[in-house]
Amino acid sequence: MDTLLEVKDLKKYFKTPNGFLHAVDGVSFGLARGTTLGVVGESGCGKSTLGRVILHLLEPTAGTMTFDGKDISDIGKNELKTIRQDMQMIFQDPYSSINPRMTIGEIVGEPLIIYNKFQSSADLNKRVNKLLETVGIAQRLVNAYPHELDGGRRQRVGIARALALNPKFIVCDEPVSSLDVSIRAQILNLMQDLQAELGLTYLFITHDLSVVRHISDEIAVMYLGKIVEKTESKELFRKHYHPYTKALLSAIPRPKVMKNKIKRVILKGEISSPINPEEKCRFFPRCIYAKETCGKSQPELREVERNHFVACHYYEEINSPCL
Repeated sequence: MDTLLEVKDLKKYFKTPNGFLHAVDGVSFGLARGTTLGVVGESGCGKSTLGRVILHLLEPTAGTMTFDGKDISDIGKNELKTIRQDMQMIFQDPYSSINPRMTIGEIVGEPLIIYNKFQSSADLNKRVNKLLETVGIAQRLVNAYPHELDGGRRQRVGIARALALNPKFIVCDEPVSSLDVSIRAQILNLMQDLQAELGLTYLFITHDLSVVRHISDEIAVMYLGKIVEKTESKELFRKHYHPYTKALLSAIPRPKVMKNKIKRVILKGEISSPINPEEKCRFFPRCIYAKETCGKSQPELREVERNHFVACHYYEEINSPCL
């Protein structure tokens, strides 16, 4: 498949009084055009930082990023402004990410004005109305302010703004986590419809496994700045190797009427510090399968089956039928 985004050994460190915090530490993946990669993990694992580094909202410490055949690892302001037309973001909080003093029409039309897409206000208004119609917002609300809308409509405004410049790639940073369940389903369905219609490519960041299963073609599981498992969405829920992935999947709420009961994996122990981390498995202090080797070396992310990558020294033993 045609690869739109390729990330190799991407790192983002933040300087603190006690050393460097390794927010993203050697992440590599490829993202095919028109598909969705879900990035899942608990709070603080670095998934949001990963999305921001790819868009250059934060500058990378090391690593390379190739977008649509062009190296965007280290680019100037003029080049970045040009490429930003093709790379947009939908933020987690639909209220704090839009200007409360601007009307809905002004918010959606702002990117078009910045990039001088239309010479007349009539053409601009026509495009804004079309975008609002695309995301399901009535034209009568074009002069409304964000505080006059509910959370679902505000998030639709954020989506419309992200679509304004006809991007190829959108980072979705937990875009439905603050919404009610019914509204969440509407937004997810809208995003899938837009992807099918416009050929969009998504990096979908979330901590909700039921959401990521619904929308993703592939899933990458992150833990303390590293990808510990990555494969196709259906494959991950059918066969998962890493102990952390097992714990995440076991935490998904399931109705009591289900015949096959899932054994809960309760994580214990302290989370490793992301500041100047030692050369060992990041999951070592919380892993019930940990051995001496795990405390001495960091496992590499390797392909254990076709398109199924795992970072674990003892994945074969852990998943043995005899265990």
